[in-house]
Amino acid sequence: MTMPIQVNSNAVTLDAEEEMEISSTEVTTLVPGVERGGRKPRARSRPRTLSMRRQSKRELERMRQMYPDVDYERPMTRADCQHGPHAERPCPFVSCKHHLYLDVNERNGNIKLNFPDVEVWELPETCALDVADRGGITLEEVGAIMNLTRERIRQLEDLSLARLKALGEMASLADYCD
Repeated sequence: MTMPIQVNSNAVTLDAEEEMEISSTEVTTLVPGVERGGRKPRARSRPRTLSMRRQSKRELERMRQMYPDVDYERPMTRADCQHGPHAERPCPFVSCKHHLYLDVNERNGNIKLNFPDVEVWELPETCALDVADRGGITLEEVGAIMNLTRERIRQLEDLSLARLKALGEMASLADYCD
C-alpha cells in the first residue's frame, strides 16, 4: 500500500513496509479537507489587515494617485440611506463606518478587510444598521455577518456592556463634582 505524503514541499511515495523516522512537523498527509493537526479548514477566510505603517511613502503616493479623492453624493443621515437614491443594496459606500466590508482603525489608519475573498456586491449583508433594524439575532448569526467566531462576539458583547456600565457609574458620580 502506498500513501502520498509531503515532506518539506517534496512529494514522495512511501510503502507501508518501509520504516523512516520523520517528525510530524515535517510530514503532512494529503487528506482532502484536513489540515495539519487534524483540524478541518475554516469555512470562511480570516480577515486581513493592511498596515499603513508598512507601506513606503512611494507606495502611499501611488495609492493616492490611483484612488484620488472624489466628491460623491453620499447619504448624510440614516433616512437618506434607507429611502431615496441611496437605498440600493448592497450598499456601495464601503468607506461608511457602518459598512461591514472593511473597518478603518482611526488611531493608526490600518484597514481591515473583513471578507478578503469576497467582493462587496457578493455580501449578503453590507450595512450594520440594516442588521440592527431587523431586530435581535443570535451570536452565530452576528459572527457570520461580521466574519468572527461566536466566542469573539461574546467577548465583544461583554466588553461593551462593561464599558456602558462604567459610563453609567461615571455619570452618576458627575453629580458630586462642582
